[in-house]
Amino acid sequence: MTLFEKAPAKINLSLDVLGKRNDGHHDVEMIMTTIDLADRIELDKLQEDRIEVSLWSRYVPNDERNLAYKAAKLFKVQYGIKQGVHIKIEKNIPVSAGLGGGSTDAAAVLRGLNKLWDVGVSLEELALLGLKIDSDVPFCVYGSTAIAKGQGEIITRLPSPPSCWVILAKPDIGVSTKSIFHRVNTDVIPHPHTNAIIQALHEKDFHNICNHIGNSLEAVTMSIYPDVKRIKQKMAVAGADGVLMSGSGPTVYGLVQHHNKAQRIYNSMKGFCHDVHIVRITG
Repeated sequence: MTLFEKAPAKINLSLDVLGKRNDGHHDVEMIMTTIDLADRIELDKLQEDRIEVSLWSRYVPNDERNLAYKAAKLFKVQYGIKQGVHIKIEKNIPVSAGLGGGSTDAAAVLRGLNKLWDVGVSLEELALLGLKIDSDVPFCVYGSTAIAKGQGEIITRLPSPPSCWVILAKPDIGVSTKSIFHRVNTDVIPHPHTNAIIQALHEKDFHNICNHIGNSLEAVTMSIYPDVKRIKQKMAVAGADGVLMSGSGPTVYGLVQHHNKAQRIYNSMKGFCHDVHIVRITG
């Protein structure tokens, strides 16, 4: 039996770091939405009790360091599964980009194995299990548009943004989320207007969404990687209505309502960095 799962990327409409916990992790408040850029996960049962991961990417490991592998191992241990699985990953989401590529692969594996082995647990339970892998996995289990609180495990669904185009531009660098959070000082970082974004989502107000998107990590990442700041400035000058770094970076996205404008910005950014995409918001 072969089972397929789509693993969509996400962007942050907001990312607020509220404070550091006693266990060393940070409390966050993040509004995320999925976009039409996705990895494709193929799951095949194995008779032998082992996990195999195959993919074509020189940047992503295919062993126990891979988040999809970790998800399968965690699922097998949690539910006492003695069968094996082969996980094939078709990578389309840029790696170490702030778009949740590894987390959405892990979430897709959790959802897929739940079906493949007919375990029948809820998305809520899978999301809590996914938190043991990465803080973005709970949101990716659900997908769509939501606010994530705590370490990322408290998920509340939100209305999807109005239909629009998203231009993604990633410089030729990878960013370690841990290294960025290590430099965060919650007393000095800016905090986005989360409630204003929520209201704008309920009202389907594209311009107010663009006016209030914000990311507490942006200045930290830009201080280390000035290319991110230059890309954001370039995209704003090119005419995007809302421009923000997603996650801990380095990908910057721009929001526009009309495809011809999105195409002009895409062409402008292609002359500035190589990894550029036009996608739709699907959340």
